[in-house]
Amino acid sequence: MSHGGVPAEPAFHKPSPPKPELFVLADISGSVSTFARFTLQLAHAMRTQFRVVRSFVFIDGMDEVTDILASAPDIVVAAERIDETRAGLHLDGRSDYGNAFAMFQKRYSAQVSSRTIVLVLGDGRSNYRAPRAEALGAISRRAAHLYWLNPEAEVAWGDGDSVMPLYAPHCDSVHECRNIRQLKTFVSTLE
Repeated sequence: MSHGGVPAEPAFHKPSPPKPELFVLADISGSVSTFARFTLQLAHAMRTQFRVVRSFVFIDGMDEVTDILASAPDIVVAAERIDETRAGLHLDGRSDYGNAFAMFQKRYSAQVSSRTIVLVLGDGRSNYRAPRAEALGAISRRAAHLYWLNPEAEVAWGDGDSVMPLYAPHCDSVHECRNIRQLKTFVSTLE
C-alpha cells in the first residue's frame, strides 16, 4: 500500500567480496633483520585491510609470531620478544630457506586458501643449502597470490648462494624492495 498498489522492486546491494587473508613470511637472519622488522611493522599496520594478518619468521626454521606482534606495544618490544623466544631458529642459525619453507608447508599450508595472499620477505640467500623450491611451489598453488619482496639489488639475484632464480617461478611477482619508493611501486601493482 505504501507504493500506491504498485508492486515494489526490491533493490539489493551487491555483496562485497570478503577481505583476503595475508600471511607474511619474513627472513629475520642477520643479513636482512632491519628490513624484516620494517616489513613486519608494515604488515601489522595493514591488518585493517585484510580479514586476517598472520606473521611468520624464519632463519632455518619457521615460527608464527602473530600473537607476539599483536600483544607488543611497539615493534622494538616485539623484536625483543621474537629474539628471546628464538623464533625462526631451529638448527644452527644460518639461513636455510628450503628447511623454512618445508616446515611452513608441513605446519601451516592447510590453512592457506584461495583467499590467502602470501608475502615472502627476504634476500633468498640460503647458505648453499637445498633450496627445496617445490615446498614454495606447493604453498603458491594453495594461495591466491604469492609475492616476494627482496631487499637485495636484482643484479645480485642468482650470485653466490642466492637461489632467487629457483624461487621466482613459484611467485606471482618478485620485487626488489630496498626503499620506500620501490615499496610504493610494489603496492601500486596490487591495486
